[in-house]
Amino acid sequence: MTSPVPGAFCLVLHSHLPWLPGHGVWPLGEEWLFQAWVEAYVPLVAELDALADEGHHDVLTLGVTPVLAAQLDHPRMRRDVATWAGMAQLRATEMGFSDDPHRRAAAAREHALAAKASDLLAGRWRGGGSPVLRSLRDAGVVELLGGPSAHPFLPLLLPEVASLALANGLADSIWRLGERPRGIWSPECGWRPELAEPLRRNGVGHFVVDEQLVRDAGGHPHAAWRVAGTDIVAVPRDLEVTNLVWSSRTGYPAAAAYRDFHARDEATGIRLWAVTGPSSAEGAKAPYDAELADAQVDRDVAHFVDAVRHRLGHAHATTGAPGLVVAAYDTELFGHWWHEGPVFLGRAVRALRAAGVTVTTLEKALDAGYVGGELALGAGSWGAGKDFSVWDGPLVAEVAHENEWLQRRWLDVVRGERAEGRLRARRPDLDQLLLTLWNALSSDWAFLVSRGQSVDYAARRAQEHRRDFHRLAALVEQGRADEARAEAARQAMDDRSFPALDSRLRAP
Repeated sequence: MTSPVPGAFCLVLHSHLPWLPGHGVWPLGEEWLFQAWVEAYVPLVAELDALADEGHHDVLTLGVTPVLAAQLDHPRMRRDVATWAGMAQLRATEMGFSDDPHRRAAAAREHALAAKASDLLAGRWRGGGSPVLRSLRDAGVVELLGGPSAHPFLPLLLPEVASLALANGLADSIWRLGERPRGIWSPECGWRPELAEPLRRNGVGHFVVDEQLVRDAGGHPHAAWRVAGTDIVAVPRDLEVTNLVWSSRTGYPAAAAYRDFHARDEATGIRLWAVTGPSSAEGAKAPYDAELADAQVDRDVAHFVDAVRHRLGHAHATTGAPGLVVAAYDTELFGHWWHEGPVFLGRAVRALRAAGVTVTTLEKALDAGYVGGELALGAGSWGAGKDFSVWDGPLVAEVAHENEWLQRRWLDVVRGERAEGRLRARRPDLDQLLLTLWNALSSDWAFLVSRGQSVDYAARRAQEHRRDFHRLAALVEQGRADEARAEAARQAMDDRSFPALDSRLRAP
């Protein structure tokens, strides 16, 4: 153990996938969930369990969006992910008959990984995601963040709808996890000053923002900041440290020795090759060597520890006080996109603490006083351009327009039903209408279109949810109660994402 370093380091992981059950299988759809579950969530939890067994507490802050939590608890998804892991074992067994020693070695490695995942799914994960998350929180290993319903981009929501999205999401956290989270992950790190009131009314204590937002307001990324005129705290991610992993060009996952994500065996889908180089064509990639990759993890961990120590020293020298360094990432990067990622995280936490760095959660850091003062934050996000253009720019302007129409129609429908005294009892048709609204407003559809990724799938999903919403809303407005209930039941077959949601809940 070296001498303590002034300040604290927080690792924040944001776990999210849009609602996928019943909406395709491959290449986008349910297998998107299964891949992330088996390759990222299961090994990450195994690493956290190992750290807990060693006596580590306050390891990281883990955001799991309500819509992802719903999928990890979904009975059919729990059954089908086990089948998916079993199929992975069969594919590896098939490759094991190859005459190529490299392919046989890869088959043995992949079979062992899939078998371990199968065992963990049948054991640690047998009750779904909620018992896993609750146990990690209750053991003091992680802080859990909440969030709004199905990951809508909050800055583009009407204030009343934004407040309702938060209320629904936080209520779902209480229902699944038995406790209201103190902090949230605002989807896409989206913020505008008008959100202060919905956050305050919903009891949100802190949320993560992009470093640039704080700098533009005259602050620095070495502390959290109170939003002017409120008790809500915005925590900036430190881009210099975050990009050591996050950068697609220079981040650790781009190292030559790591397993390449994109190059797969055509017959089995097994990844056989190493990254090798940024311009290496698939046929020119080197065979993946797990020992070389493991040695690369150790080198990257050592580099990461030195960088965090240096950054904390810089913060202390710059501000004259112990500083806060926050690195925030999508959880799916670790294990799914970057095969060695979970091992890196576990070793990094151990090495940071051994190097005298205080590793803690956002909640504990804020309680310890790492708040620099008050800032009048402007609008922004962590998207390209640090603005809203990914979600309302020219490529998705129609989506943004349609989403506003959906919100206004929802408010009109509920006001009309309330005025007629028809909200005294639970209304399955209105419950489903609200669920369909949340799925339509997911930030993922505009993000994928703006990024040119799976554009057809994203556009189709957004259109389907909008169509279903308007069809059901029309039946409710026309007083066709039996048909509305039948339509709601039809939609619920695929889109019953939040079974406990009650449309009678008003935004606080």
